[in-house]
Amino acid sequence: MKKSYDKVLFFTVLIIGMFGIIMIYSASSIWAEYKFHDSFKFIKSQSIFFLIGIFLCHFISKIEPKFWFTHANKIILGCFILLVLVLIPGIGTVRNGSRSWFGIGGMGIQPSEFAKIGLIIFVSKYLSQNRKELRDIKRGVFPILVVIGIFFLLIMLEPDFGTAMVIALTLISLIFISGVKISFFVKIGLLGLLGIVGLIIIAPYRMARIVSFLNPWSDPLGSGFQIIQSLYAIGPGGLLGQGFLNSHQKHFYLPEPQTDFIFSIISEEFGFLGVLIVVSFFAFLFYRSINIALKESDLFAKFLVFGFAIGILIQATLNLCVVIGLIPVTGVTLPFFSYGGSSLLVTMASIGIILSVSRK
Repeated sequence: MKKSYDKVLFFTVLIIGMFGIIMIYSASSIWAEYKFHDSFKFIKSQSIFFLIGIFLCHFISKIEPKFWFTHANKIILGCFILLVLVLIPGIGTVRNGSRSWFGIGGMGIQPSEFAKIGLIIFVSKYLSQNRKELRDIKRGVFPILVVIGIFFLLIMLEPDFGTAMVIALTLISLIFISGVKISFFVKIGLLGLLGIVGLIIIAPYRMARIVSFLNPWSDPLGSGFQIIQSLYAIGPGGLLGQGFLNSHQKHFYLPEPQTDFIFSIISEEFGFLGVLIVVSFFAFLFYRSINIALKESDLFAKFLVFGFAIGILIQATLNLCVVIGLIPVTGVTLPFFSYGGSSLLVTMASIGIILSVSRK
């Protein structure tokens, strides 16, 4: 391996990460002052995680890809154990109706976030080792689908539909580029659609989200409240926005704006310019990562980079589509921007692995 990684990608991540912290302060300061009497409550916590994330990213960038190949089975087993443990009452902590957290002091760790890394590593190894077998759906593709299905089920038992969808779409994308027949994806797409319908039917709150998506004004103070307030934030943004710290919707209109709907505040304060900056960042990150993958000769490393790059892009796309009302609310965070330590650390670790491949 060469000594230097892709510094352009690394510094881009640093810049956008700092922009994210600034926006978390803007979005959360009013709420934090009211609830905790400290307007810097959320930014202090996120800044600590960001500094840890920078160190983690730099440290992981020095680890050769073959390390992940060698320990893929152990990593996926560890992720499986954590996902089982978090479902046990007394061990897992319930937040917002979902038992998906380990409470450590005043902080929470989400094992489903770390399962993203474990699954991408494991699936990348499987696909690189079984290129010939992948021509046979039953012998080559079905075994890895069983593994993905088990993890999908565990995450849905929490329940965490948004994270489960991000993982499923990411891994299906990985399988797609491995050369599996297109007809298989048509079938899996139909099966997935039926599965989503079933998940919506068995959970009334998901049906409420669908109804509020189709017509938010059918329940403006209930299931449609978030998306209505989000659109009220985006609408007045205009070309250059209302100005930094001048958002109106963060004044107790948009619930917890520092999390899933932080893009609404960015749109309100920076207008179309802010939207362009955010979208351009994710587009550049994906473009730079794919260039790294294309230059790599090792098949496992190729899959690894593509998996993490498409995973970040899919998560960002789902979040943006929710915020502007294109799809129902999923609870998916915006990478680098939304408040949350686990999500930020996992994203920074993902970038670290991409950077480690860029060293070769």
